Amino acid sequence: MPKPRKSLISLEATSYYHCISRCVRRAFLCGEDALTGRSFEHRRGWIEERLLELGQVFAIEVCSYAVLQNHTHLVLHVDLLLAESWSTQEVIDRWHQLFGGTVLSERFLKAEQLLEIEHQQLEGLVETWRERLTSVSWFMRCLNEQIARKANEEDDCTGHFWEGRFKSQALLDEQAVLACLAYVDLNPVRAAIAKTPEDSDYTSIQRRIRTLQGASESLADGENAEPDIAPAPTQPPELYPFVGGTRAGSGFRGLPKDGCPVLC
Repeated sequence: MPKPRKSLISLEATSYYHCISRCVRRAFLCGEDALTGRSFEHRRGWIEERLLELGQVFAIEVCSYAVLQNHTHLVLHVDLLLAESWSTQEVIDRWHQLFGGTVLSERFLKAEQLLEIEHQQLEGLVETWRERLTSVSWFMRCLNEQIARKANEEDDCTGHFWEGRFKSQALLDEQAVLACLAYVDLNPVRAAIAKTPEDSDYTSIQRRIRTLQGASESLADGENAEPDIAPAPTQPPELYPFVGGTRAGSGFRGLPKDGCPVLC
């Protein structure tokens, strides 16, 4: 018998989760139809783009992902402290990027005078939104529902795109996080759809490698660069960074550096 979602996601136990969503009907929903030859690869791009967009809105960092032809793997990190640091306006601004606001939130953003009872109502609403912006369930809902609507519109059909709700696995310690990161990063290679992580499209590991390669090329050209130009980043800003050494030991936010199977 399936367990309720609240028993699978407990931020008191861990802030790291491995989430899996799988397509229904046929695999070419996100890949290539072997019968007609029609390609749906662009939908993998939809998922990647939306995923990284949500990571900039929610207090949930994307640690790793692999968008395959009929399912996705995500490793997410929930940052409650980040959400708690947001002001009322920041919570409203973030929520409005995803959903329509209310009359009160719109008036607040326009700096209109609110009554005391209206302030209380708004603060209660903001706390609800703050909580939702730390919810893995809401994150996955915002990801999967939009992709399903776009795919059904493209196919001119109705019905489910995803196979029920997403599946989630709590990663309870550092060892579990590292093992899951390696599993997700190497999944396309294991599935024989890519020869190397560098060739695995729509994955976080490819994005990390390309960013690192870009930084290396920038460093090699550094002698001819202007002195006031900042060096290229070594890690993609839209992904939760790998850290190590004294920075990790001093409480710097990020993943253990030993967890990257390719970059380290």
